Amino acid sequence: MSGHSKWSTIKHKKGANDARRSKIFTTLAKGIAIAAREGGGDPEMNIGLRLAIEKAKAANMPKDNIERAIRRGTGEDKDAAALERIVYEGYGPHGVAFIIETVTDNRNRTVASLRHTLSNAGGSLGETGSVAWQFTPRAYFSLPANGRSEDDAYELAIEAGAEDVIYDGELIEIFGEGSAFKQISDQLRAMGIQTEVAELRQFPNQAMALDPQQTVQVMRVIENLEELDDVQQVDSNLAITDEALDILAAE
Repeated sequence: MSGHSKWSTIKHKKGANDARRSKIFTTLAKGIAIAAREGGGDPEMNIGLRLAIEKAKAANMPKDNIERAIRRGTGEDKDAAALERIVYEGYGPHGVAFIIETVTDNRNRTVASLRHTLSNAGGSLGETGSVAWQFTPRAYFSLPANGRSEDDAYELAIEAGAEDVIYDGELIEIFGEGSAFKQISDQLRAMGIQTEVAELRQFPNQAMALDPQQTVQVMRVIENLEELDDVQQVDSNLAITDEALDILAAE
């Protein structure tokens, strides 16, 4: 999974311009609003909202924007009821499977945008359940090593109740069952651990390996999907290689 984290870092560096930041804020605001709508406006009682707020703060989203998004979700703003969370499934180039999480106030617009993006890349939207069987929901957390040793990383993961950890000297990635997400998150927080990423992700049961150029082609399609206003997250069964990352970073 480290390849995905390194790719996120590359995308973050490339997305520093104002237009990209505006899109990121729009996406984050929708995530906050839907989390507040589904679980209430108190982040101490609503872990989904807490994580959405932490993600927004990590992106330097202004406090006023965050508070406005919470009000929208809790119904204090008139357009709150329009938002809904919808998960789509489909395929990209070379048969790579996608699970696309969206938050939208117009599902017709969302479907049209997804179909257009995928069809232009030689992919397509699928029926519900067409690719979900290839994935398993898992809790995922990452944080900088900050001088922690590999033994420290394993001890940290065990104390948090996680089932696996990857350590590469710079990054610690912690994994757990999807049902254990809140438990692990709460335990890391109680230990004073600040994570860079804390998400419930769809992990492929078997990753699909392509050659570097094909891998980059699929990664560009994923980036195009992520650029759509209604898209919150894209999970795939693509294996991200260092060779592909080097190509993407050099662009």
